[in-house]
Amino acid sequence: MSDELPVMEEFFTIQGEGKYTGTPAYFIRLGGCDVGCVWCDVKESWDAEMHPKHKVSDIINRVNHGAADLVVITGGEPAMYDLTELCKGLTSIGKTIAIETSGCYQLKGALNWYTFSPKKFKKPIKEAYEKANELKVVIYHKSDFEWAMDHAKKVNEDCLLYIQPEWSKRDQLMDEIVTFVKRNKGWKISLQTHKYMNIP
Repeated sequence: MSDELPVMEEFFTIQGEGKYTGTPAYFIRLGGCDVGCVWCDVKESWDAEMHPKHKVSDIINRVNHGAADLVVITGGEPAMYDLTELCKGLTSIGKTIAIETSGCYQLKGALNWYTFSPKKFKKPIKEAYEKANELKVVIYHKSDFEWAMDHAKKVNEDCLLYIQPEWSKRDQLMDEIVTFVKRNKGWKISLQTHKYMNIP
């Protein structure tokens, strides 16, 4: 179990994507990622060595002094780490815990909401499809629509399905995304609303 984690940043904001869009949330962004998405907007998170390690107890204390009921653990790739102690601590202070992960690593830690965002650059593990509360597929290229459908066939029957344009391609792909959602039952559109609002 990890009693220290590399933290790139922590901040109180509004969740901009997926099921919890519009919800006040405290974000914990961990450093370290080996997935390597070419369109990643936080490439500075990839190298864990660049980010100081923080005691889990200190992280929990900072969260406890904030106003958010929802805590989002993101990255980088947060599932690279043992999150058992962090999740235990956050649960003990009554927080709802969500993770945003590519699903490439086994999850260590008990939390409330598993956002599975698979990437082509590293294959997800079977557990991700079983645990996913929401599947969020980022569309960067037209070929990604078929890829999204392939992943949707593998997730559990209660998993919510979201399709989201990659920010730099949103204008080029939005018409096709709208058409896709109209034609494929169960899918919803997720937008990076925090970017439209110009907040972190």
